[in-house]
Amino acid sequence: MIKGITPFLWFDGKAEEAMNFYVSIFENSRVLNVNHFNGKVLTVTFELEGQEFMALNAEPIFKFNEAISFFVSCETQDEVDQLWDKLSAGGEQGRCGWLKDKFGLWWQIIPTALGN
Repeated sequence: MIKGITPFLWFDGKAEEAMNFYVSIFENSRVLNVNHFNGKVLTVTFELEGQEFMALNAEPIFKFNEAISFFVSCETQDEVDQLWDKLSAGGEQGRCGWLKDKFGLWWQIIPTALGN
């Protein structure tokens, strides 16, 4: 029996930093697990708004791009503005709700009034 589908993210040695960044931004979030190997963080597991994520510390072989993004539906413009400001800090602000965070991960921050 399948237990679920979890996004698995590849970070260039910054998985724990990224996890802590995301957990600090989303109100309903938590760290689930931090796994070490040879004294260093290898993988982390965390939850954002009920969605579980896993992340790996690895070599800089693969990079995130716009082909994969996380779509966040917000009830109010205030939620949109807060998430936009926090997630885009140190990254890039795009158009139509798209942004790239400081780790290179793409997000779409969209008010539900626009339809989902």
